Amino acid sequence: MKIGIPREIKADEYRVAIVPAGVDALVRAGHAVLIEKGAGDGSGIEDAAYERAGASIIPTREDLFGAAELILKVKEPQEEEFKLIQPGHIMFTYFHFASSRALTEAMTRSKATCIAYETVERPDTSLPLLTPMSEVAGRMAVQEGAKFLEKPMEGRGILLAGVPGVAPAIVVIIGGGVVGSNAARIAAGLGARVYILDINLNRLRYLSEIMPPNVVTLMSNPYNLSDLLRQADLVIGAILIPGAKAPKLIRRSDLKSMKRRAVLVDVAIDQGGCAETSRPTTHSKPIYIEEDIVHYCVTNIPGAVGTTSTYALTNVTLPYVLDVANKGWAGAARDGLAIRKGLNVIQGRICHAGVADAFGLSFTPVENMIA
Repeated sequence: MKIGIPREIKADEYRVAIVPAGVDALVRAGHAVLIEKGAGDGSGIEDAAYERAGASIIPTREDLFGAAELILKVKEPQEEEFKLIQPGHIMFTYFHFASSRALTEAMTRSKATCIAYETVERPDTSLPLLTPMSEVAGRMAVQEGAKFLEKPMEGRGILLAGVPGVAPAIVVIIGGGVVGSNAARIAAGLGARVYILDINLNRLRYLSEIMPPNVVTLMSNPYNLSDLLRQADLVIGAILIPGAKAPKLIRRSDLKSMKRRAVLVDVAIDQGGCAETSRPTTHSKPIYIEEDIVHYCVTNIPGAVGTTSTYALTNVTLPYVLDVANKGWAGAARDGLAIRKGLNVIQGRICHAGVADAFGLSFTPVENMIA
């Protein structure tokens, strides 16, 4: 199979979908790998390194899309790429369809087959291709939140750790999954007072056992959330419903009760955000202030640390890429639940219930398309 890796063009995105070791593995398996010129620059990978691993360097994005059968990306196709996607293409990337009707409709019109990293799911319900980026995003959420709590950055002028005689900051994390648990570890390590809210009591029990003493677990409900929002200096939205829109748990009215210039880092923004006032931002313009609360809603948080993120991503994507390249999308889906769960759009039909529900569009089960 001909596998194409374009240069990412989303604003402030520095990752690339494969590293030279991944190219080597695909070439050894008998596949041709096409890399757009300069695709690895943001992650510190030169074209020559890809060539040594067996890839061909393609001068333009148009040429790459025209020649490739399987397109590997990191972020969802951008509007200027829509016209390059053709019937027969297999697109494998982070799509987060439920956050964008325009993207969903563009991909259905293209008649391409779209496999979303974020919904590839193992039988144990883990999300192997989302996990490493969630780890990065959770850790960076605290790093960025701490920065924007500084007064020159429009924040409250609060040090997360506090100092002797001055209380540490209060960090409230909504969601105890991979993002939330990684955020809690970093915030706790910096000395903050940390609260994690989740609706799964077993998960809270587990987190209570493994977290340091300055992390408190609480059942997530409107009462507890409202109470903690009033106390919070930093709020991290870490909610995930795979493939579906994030619920709006933080209302505009809640912000009015919060401390002036507290910071909200909405990691759930990829799926539409967990606050009514959240809207996408970029690393170049990461924040805005609404209801006197600093909002950080960058849609590609791990893109800022492209080198770390690229290698972490390729570590987990490569086995699935090989599976699809070796068997085709239908063969890989028939043989394994993970790719079957990852299929969101097949030849113009929406095959993920969460995406269809988000926009009230028709849904076709994956099983109907691979029978």
